[in-house]
Amino acid sequence: MTDPLHTDLLDLAQEAARRAGALLRDGRPADLAVAATKSSPIDVVTEMDIAAEKLITGLIAEHRPDDGILGEEGAATEGTSGVRWVIDPLDGTVNYLYGLPTWAVSIAAEQNGETVVGVVTAPMRGESFHAVRGRGAWATGAWDGERRLACRPAAPLEQALVSTGFNYVADVRAHQADVAQRLIPLLRDIRRGGSAAVDLCDVAAGRLDGYYERGLHPWDLAAGDLIAREAGALTGGRPGERPSGDLTVAGTPGVFEPLQRLLEEFGAWHD
Repeated sequence: MTDPLHTDLLDLAQEAARRAGALLRDGRPADLAVAATKSSPIDVVTEMDIAAEKLITGLIAEHRPDDGILGEEGAATEGTSGVRWVIDPLDGTVNYLYGLPTWAVSIAAEQNGETVVGVVTAPMRGESFHAVRGRGAWATGAWDGERRLACRPAAPLEQALVSTGFNYVADVRAHQADVAQRLIPLLRDIRRGGSAAVDLCDVAAGRLDGYYERGLHPWDLAAGDLIAREAGALTGGRPGERPSGDLTVAGTPGVFEPLQRLLEEFGAWHD
């Protein structure tokens, strides 16, 4: 049965992502510069990250003033409705800063602590992904309309194309490079796209067999994780755990568990 609330949340998330994506695509100044840094001097925030989050949170507050909000750039309200929005206004900021196309707006809605709606819009790729819990995952492209997503058929790990990401803290990054070096001979190949939200959607769309990363925050993965799961992928963290800052793993059936086991064996979750 379709939940009218979930439909309303999806509509609002899609509108907010569409507007923020248009702002980021069309409003990017030619002299875009770093506005602030976070975990290290190369972990950057631009003025457009801040503007996009302000647009999204303002639209949500206008339509649903009693909801909670958690945003990457500082938005944080508790709310009283049982609904919380988890927002990454610009996932892939370094790509965006350099003019690379792999960046996205990621918006998820939680109800009583469970993600029920996820939207990821990638304006420079001309597509948007969305999912509602229990209703499948879908993509809308500028060239091919709306289509239902399904992850790739099961394949042996040695034939898997897997994406990952790297932290901005030097010692963590060095350890992640060691883990990747050990994985590469066991896979078809490794990719590094630069946006966790897009990587998770690419698993959903059958463009990747797997994805893993350490150090993600809720706003990085909330929407993409739901989209991947609704497309038939498996997601988790360390064995028996949910995705977290320690480790996030997503993969097709047949790739997820052996990839997760190797990451545990290689200590991907610690320095």
